Amino acid sequence: MKEPSRWHAWAYGGMALVALLILPFFGAESIPLHTLGSVFSSAEDMHAEILLHHRMPRVLLAFICGMGLAACGAALQVMLENPLAEPFVLGIAGCAAVGASMALSFPAWLIWWGPFSSVQLLSFAGSMVAVGFSLKMAARFGQASETVILAGVTINILCGALMLLIRYAVDPSRLVVMDRWLMGGLDVVGWENILALLPFFLAGSLLLFPLGAPLNLMAVDPELARAHGVAVGRVRFSVCLATGLLVGAAVAVSGPIGFVGLIVPQAVRSLSGPDMRRGLFFSALAGGSFLAFCDMLARTLVAPTEMPVGIVTAVIGGPVFLRMLWKRSP
Repeated sequence: MKEPSRWHAWAYGGMALVALLILPFFGAESIPLHTLGSVFSSAEDMHAEILLHHRMPRVLLAFICGMGLAACGAALQVMLENPLAEPFVLGIAGCAAVGASMALSFPAWLIWWGPFSSVQLLSFAGSMVAVGFSLKMAARFGQASETVILAGVTINILCGALMLLIRYAVDPSRLVVMDRWLMGGLDVVGWENILALLPFFLAGSLLLFPLGAPLNLMAVDPELARAHGVAVGRVRFSVCLATGLLVGAAVAVSGPIGFVGLIVPQAVRSLSGPDMRRGLFFSALAGGSFLAFCDMLARTLVAPTEMPVGIVTAVIGGPVFLRMLWKRSP
């Protein structure tokens, strides 16, 4: 097993720091670095308002969502023994989007408990349905079978039909907001969305990140993992629950954003080896940086307007996914 050097950890950590500290200064309204002192000394300054209440929450939200999506993709690829597995392809994000959109579209379904709402709850429920179905399909037809991917495609088609039904039934005044949310967007103001996201992210991370060593053994052979005392069923359940929490929370805030969980774990595995003890953390750092960078492109490429970040990740991830399918073909 290829052992990554210490420089790998420094590289991923440095990339994350650059994303968190530098990217907030880029956007339709550029903020010069030399004005940083005045930004924090004057709360009434326009640059202070943009940086503290728009850019910094947005970059941090992109980073947290990217971390969760990439870490889940890395774990699912090992657990299902399929390099094409990821939350968007398997339909997990699509099911979560159906649940969240029901709360967003119909006022009777939208219930608030402080910073939390039924949007997070229904998004989590939808993601758990999809990940459980994918796990059942893998158990029946084989972990490495393409049936798992085909099942995910089918789930996405069904979710698309359900979204059309919701759009048909919803108040027309809500359609524009709903459509932009479905494209995947991180246009937030203030810190409330991050506060609502953090408990789900922390709970999912505490479940997922300690599973690196068991996933290493399961990647070789589940029976070998059992022989070494790994509770394979418990590990799979923990991965499913963590995926439901992380993906459900991300979709509830940002909408379905695709291909982050596919591209990033593959790149990390190629650069730093298959060791999941480090790979989960490396994928999380790289995924957060990648989505934050894609969001920076989304808000600068067509400035002064913005495009949904889901478009950027799809443009990058779609060709990568097709190339992987081509390489796997006989």
